[in-house]
Order: sequence, then C-alpha cells, then structure tokens
Amino acid sequence: MGKLTIGCFSSLVGSMTLDFAVKLAEAARKKGHDVDMWLSGNGTMLSKKGQRSFKDYSSLEKTITSLVEGGMNVTACEACAESRGYHKEDVIGSLGRKSMDWYLASCFSADRVLHIGGE
Repeated sequence: MGKLTIGCFSSLVGSMTLDFAVKLAEAARKKGHDVDMWLSGNGTMLSKKGQRSFKDYSSLEKTITSLVEGGMNVTACEACAESRGYHKEDVIGSLGRKSMDWYLASCFSADRVLHIGGE
C-alpha cells in the first residue's frame, strides 16, 4: 500500500472541506494506506478539543481521534492554530502541532499528495 498526504486548507465556516478530507482519509485507511493529514488556516479548528456537536453541524472530534488511534497522522499548523487562539492545551491530545516543515517532509515522502480547499 502507499502513503497519501492530504493538505487541508479549509475556508470559513460552512465549508465541507474538512468533512470531505476526513471521509477520504478514512476510506484510504480502510484500504490499508498510510495517511498524513495537514490542517492549515481555518482547518486547524478540527484540532480543537471539546467542540459542541449540533444536529446539522458536524463535529469530527470522535472520528478524527479514532483515525489517529488507528495510526493516521493528523497535524495542525502551529502558527495557524495560535493565530486563531488554539493553544497547545486546547488541542485534542492525539493530534500534532508543528511548523509547515512537517507538511513539506510528508509531501516529499508520499506516493500521492492532495491539496483540498483554499482559494
């Protein structure tokens, strides 16, 4: 199996970018692929623990935690998270926070790279 790196560059609230990226990552993991996911910009909101779940607004904390526990790497851009007020103690325990060097290294070692979102 191969390695897939997903760069998630989510736009503002209401975007389905995070939902799509997580579903794609989940499908790739089920097929046996290694997956690294990079959260940048507003995508870093996925890394914040304790978000409230609403009926018509997805909360991906349980899904992403399960994927990480199953071996997927999810890392939020440290600068993007800090600038949005998500500090180290606010992040889901199993998710990483690193500089963009991590993402570039993951891209370099991946068989396929997908950039999802952005404007």
